Amino acid sequence: MARYLKSKILSRLEEKKAFLDKNRPLPKPVLLKLREQMIVEGTYNSNAIEGNTLTLKETRLILEEGLTIAGKSMREHFEATNHRDAILFLEKIIKKHRIKEEDILAIHGLIMKNIEKETAGIYRRGQVRILGVPFLPPNYLKVPRLMDDLLEWISRNSEKLHLIELAALAHYRFVVIHPFYDGNGRTARLLMNLILMRGGYPFVIVLANDRKRYYNALAKADKGDFYPFINLMAQFVEKSLDLFLSAMGKEESFVSLSQLAAKTSYSLDYLSLLSRRGELDATKRGKVWFSTLGAIQKYKNTRKRKRK
Repeated sequence: MARYLKSKILSRLEEKKAFLDKNRPLPKPVLLKLREQMIVEGTYNSNAIEGNTLTLKETRLILEEGLTIAGKSMREHFEATNHRDAILFLEKIIKKHRIKEEDILAIHGLIMKNIEKETAGIYRRGQVRILGVPFLPPNYLKVPRLMDDLLEWISRNSEKLHLIELAALAHYRFVVIHPFYDGNGRTARLLMNLILMRGGYPFVIVLANDRKRYYNALAKADKGDFYPFINLMAQFVEKSLDLFLSAMGKEESFVSLSQLAAKTSYSLDYLSLLSRRGELDATKRGKVWFSTLGAIQKYKNTRKRKRK
């Protein structure tokens, strides 16, 4: 069923997702804590990718305490509260039979609420250019039809592609259409999450620290190579699964790769390379990669089986 996902990543994801499904429902206090974390971190990272200068701590204070941060613009404050509201909206519509145009417009309307009132939730009515990108989005007159085609494509391929591939490709196809004047990236990432959440995956956060990898992968997709982008999104999916499994006490404690390098025969550079490629079960926190001795042993065992 999977056409683009690397086999190592796919097998880990399916194992982790199956364990999570088997142990549902999670205790309510655990779910509430995870939900709070996903909302704050998801909001901070998605906005930071687009240039919002609020820190993670400041984002948390705005969302959880209702505070105003001195020296930060009202737009940045609205971007935080709006993104939270958009995530809450996703939770309300994940059980709908099919994603519709009205859902996309509502998500964008929430993202741009109190920021660009005249264009929030409305397709662009003019040509736009994406700064620093040679690609020119399609003529605005084609946007409504292209969005209809996208939603039909999502529905038609829901059984043909692995859900992670479907969600990642929907994200990519959305940004190619670039249906709005502003807020396209945030809306695309929320659309991807809506597809994943409908399939039982936890909310997925594209890390701001991986902004360069994210944009590089999108650029490769523009040239027809979808593997880097889809597998990068799969790594973010795995990070969210790891967070849930850790809260359930399933996962071995993660330690930094530098600590693991000191305990194994692998160098830090090699472990970092494996992590970036998704060949090692690892997670990124800030700018530092973490993994486990068990994950390294699994990697060793896989290599031994290939040599036989």
